Amino acid sequence: MQAINDLISAVNGIVWGPLMLVLILGTGVYLMYGLAFMPLKRIGYGFRLLWQGREAKGEGDIAPFNALMTSLAATIGTGNIAGVATAIFLGGPGALFWMWCTALVGMATKYAEAVLAVKYREVDANGMHIGGPMFYIKNGLKSHWSWLGTTFAVFGALAGFGIGNTIQANSVADVMHDTFTVPHVLTGLIMAVLAAMVLLGGIKRIAQVAGKLVPFMALAYVCAGVVILIINFEQLPNAFELIFTHAFTPIAATGGFAGAAMWAAIRFGVARGIFSNEAGLGSAPIAHAAASTNSPVQQGSIAMLGTFIDTIIICSITGLVIITSGVWTQGENGAALSAAAFESALPGIGSYIVTLGLSIFAFTTILGWSFYSEKCVEYLLGERAITPFRWLWIIAVPIGAVANLNFMWLVADTLNALMAIPNLIALILLSPVVFKLTKEHFNKEV
Repeated sequence: MQAINDLISAVNGIVWGPLMLVLILGTGVYLMYGLAFMPLKRIGYGFRLLWQGREAKGEGDIAPFNALMTSLAATIGTGNIAGVATAIFLGGPGALFWMWCTALVGMATKYAEAVLAVKYREVDANGMHIGGPMFYIKNGLKSHWSWLGTTFAVFGALAGFGIGNTIQANSVADVMHDTFTVPHVLTGLIMAVLAAMVLLGGIKRIAQVAGKLVPFMALAYVCAGVVILIINFEQLPNAFELIFTHAFTPIAATGGFAGAAMWAAIRFGVARGIFSNEAGLGSAPIAHAAASTNSPVQQGSIAMLGTFIDTIIICSITGLVIITSGVWTQGENGAALSAAAFESALPGIGSYIVTLGLSIFAFTTILGWSFYSEKCVEYLLGERAITPFRWLWIIAVPIGAVANLNFMWLVADTLNALMAIPNLIALILLSPVVFKLTKEHFNKEV
């Protein structure tokens, strides 16, 4: 086991090295510039389309609103609570700044992914609309790039069992055990049963559940966080000073905090940012490809909101609560650090808020990511593999609940990078298509 851990650690060090960070941020910057900063200029336009997209219009299987909710169901998970806490624990407060940078340029990345997903989607043998990186690589690039689509599908199928399943189940089991002394295995079994009740109904049932649960859980968590920031209002200026100062300078050890170099702030900020909002991973466009729409640009404008909501709003709430509370220097990590921060401001109920929030976030992530990995498996093996995959996914939930968290985070981080590489290459190669469609769309609107 140690040999496997060492091997994955070595691969992780390579795939999350400087070149990978340049590729992720560089792709986002390139797309943002090529789009003339449209994602930032037209956030209001995106929210209007989102509100109008509650009803299905055009070809597709689910309403545009529910496509974003399915995407958010997968992205709003432990990354928003445990992931942010881990980034701050390992990289210091400056990591939050790099999460913001990743999200802002990631809006352009997420926009481009969804535009291409709708543009190049297909209809499978069951009459369902399917798309994502493997399809825009297959249909948008020349045949000698087909291996890139297969590579993405392989890593996407495997990555789901880490980022979208076992890590989520493990984080819920840990926090339920710490807060309510519920055995890990019991939490895993309950989550598996609940997941089965939804997943066996396919994308339409997943979208229906996500469309109702995601807005409620996100709003409730944000409101609780805002209340705490009001309580800690006097600490906010100092928190922002720590964030911006230590984004570019090392931070010394203090209390239970071991200290961190500037590189750690960048590395863990970007890595956890990508883990949370998934911009560049290529996962979200799989959900957006199922949207009932005839306009790739309109769905892309809705899709980019996912990154804004996930990181700029929800992750910022978690990070600011942790930093203003001061508990990040006490040696806690992961969900335990977030719980301690909430509890310090709201004694008696803070830890319960984190427990409930993380449990719902993680459960919906398991639902959303099941669809992503399922479509990767379908691309590789065909429709006959869908039902066996769903059962395998359900079985993995209780296994994840009792597994080793540190090892799973390492595996998930590594698979995320391996999944992102073929997608980012495809986005760069197909960027002229994105720019052309965007220009034509907004020229018509004018």
